[in-house]
Amino acid sequence: MANEIKMLAPVSGQAVEITKVHDPMFSAKDMGDGFGIIPNSNEILAPVSGKVMLVASTKHAIGFTTDDGLEVLVHMGVDTVELNGAPFEVTLKEGDTVKAGDKIATMDIEAIKKAGKVTDVIVAITNTAKTVKEIHVNEGNIKAGQEVALVEPLAPGETSAKPNKNLDYDQLGKDILNNVGGISNVDSVIHCITRVRFYLKDDNKANDLKIKNMNGVIDVAKAGGQYQVVIGPAVEDVYDGVVKALGPGFAGDGDSSAAPAKKEEAPKGLWPKTKFYFSALIGVITASMMPIIGLLAASGILKGLLALIVSAKWISTTSSTYMIINAMGDSVFYFLPILVGFTAAKRLGANQVIMGVIGGVLAYPTLVQVATKTSSTAMNINGDFFGIPIHVANYTYSIFPMIAAAWIASKVEPWLKKHIVLSLRMILSPLLEVFIVSAIIIVIVGPVITLISSYLANGIVALLNFSPAISGLIIGGLYQCLVIFGLHWAVIPVVASQIATTGHSALNAIVSATMVAQGAAAMAVFIKTKKHIDMKQIAGAATLSAFAGVTEPAMYGINLKYGRIFWTANIGSAVGGLLTGLLHVDMWGFAGSLIGFASFINPKGIDASFTGYLIASAVTIVVAFTCTYLFGFKEEDLDQSHAVEKVRLGSREPAAQG
Repeated sequence: MANEIKMLAPVSGQAVEITKVHDPMFSAKDMGDGFGIIPNSNEILAPVSGKVMLVASTKHAIGFTTDDGLEVLVHMGVDTVELNGAPFEVTLKEGDTVKAGDKIATMDIEAIKKAGKVTDVIVAITNTAKTVKEIHVNEGNIKAGQEVALVEPLAPGETSAKPNKNLDYDQLGKDILNNVGGISNVDSVIHCITRVRFYLKDDNKANDLKIKNMNGVIDVAKAGGQYQVVIGPAVEDVYDGVVKALGPGFAGDGDSSAAPAKKEEAPKGLWPKTKFYFSALIGVITASMMPIIGLLAASGILKGLLALIVSAKWISTTSSTYMIINAMGDSVFYFLPILVGFTAAKRLGANQVIMGVIGGVLAYPTLVQVATKTSSTAMNINGDFFGIPIHVANYTYSIFPMIAAAWIASKVEPWLKKHIVLSLRMILSPLLEVFIVSAIIIVIVGPVITLISSYLANGIVALLNFSPAISGLIIGGLYQCLVIFGLHWAVIPVVASQIATTGHSALNAIVSATMVAQGAAAMAVFIKTKKHIDMKQIAGAATLSAFAGVTEPAMYGINLKYGRIFWTANIGSAVGGLLTGLLHVDMWGFAGSLIGFASFINPKGIDASFTGYLIASAVTIVVAFTCTYLFGFKEEDLDQSHAVEKVRLGSREPAAQG
């Protein structure tokens, strides 16, 4: 027929009728008529021309609307939503227009098979009942971009299917909830494009048969620790009904397969509660940092190599080459508040884009200039806010203020949505949220951290004057604890003062030993890990980064995450700091760790300080490595926490970034 619509094969492989695909919901045509292809290649093409209306956050599904009125869904693999986007790369975004045959994505079919998933690529016309009279599929081998199906559209006013029954989705949600064991049996609930996915405390309490027979439910499946109720196109309506019945606090992000953390109640007693909340805080910090660990490691290695090149006098710090390479390595640390704001918001349930903007406020160049005019730890009044005198702190290279900001935003956001009328919410809610949260951080949180840092600075100076060895032991053992909360800024003015008055800094030498210890601990994890290739890769990169002077990947990607490793690393730091003090090691530059060896060379010639540095660094590596290898890490730790989010962090320290 002249008005038939051609559909192209999105991928090379074996074309089949949709009734033969390996997904009960699609094969029953509950998502509409269409076809499937069992693929033998990775490149995915657009089967039709049109506008992109949907790109799933997990990248496994893309939806189009054509000029002919068809709503076409390309679904890559079966249950691949659980892979959280790992095997897919999507080359377009919502709102883009494509022509039939354009490349839209790639899918790693081997990775999907290794994950135990089916690779069928399914193309469904989700509004079949309103638009399609019949579809003819050419089954058999086919190449991507070839014609695979002809769609015969409906005439105006014609219908091809039974009218949908008017379901009460709220009631259906309640019925499903009651038959999965009730509210008390639900840890959390999310949804993908077709299924409501429960995380149940006990799957055996669910009445599979009764749920399957409910009007509006297609099927029930169990996979990946989830109890999945297959709904089809009405999944969001049913999901909303379930969430209404559950009440607040249970819902996860739609289109996500990551299990939200279980809500645990704090134990009774002051000390148990303190440990509980501190553990929760560390969990948030590490989870917020994990998405950027690789980037931090790469930037740290680049900064270390640049410091080495400068030490060798191959380039000058005033040259354009240096400034460009330094920007490449330094930008991720300088703009860390933006990155951490985005990732922390996801962890704590705030708006990620708004938190990124708040991070941009804290890293805004004008505020940075105001902050750097005064000491990092002195509570100098260097600004005002509506006439209120304030101390503007420097937030670049920091993460803790953004963790606090994300938590505040997670409380402010729901309140604003509740109290702002719907017609004004889209503009007023983000405006007020940015203003309120930014003001709280700048006026309250930042100055409080600065005040604490100033007291720490005074204590460090007193400790250094009392005994180099004891100060090395204490500062070395506890320095990285300060980094977690951004209190290491207390060290910077002390180091700057030492270098300004004497030309060298014993304190910076102690800090350098802590970097070496963090790298040695990560190296122990790298060598001891055999089965978990992903952790081995992270540990290897983190080791190199720490020895190059940037410890964030080691601390937040590995050591702090697994607790005992952080403390065995600190034992190495304490021993290294003690030897640094005993041997009177000094630094004549800022770049530390192993790659900053040149900073330990006295401009007048190599002396006992450099020898002491070599001895202290070697002993630090041996102690931190041995303690971690024997007591700090077992590969079984990775098995126990495999489902837990991974993490990282950022900070700027005197002896390079550590």
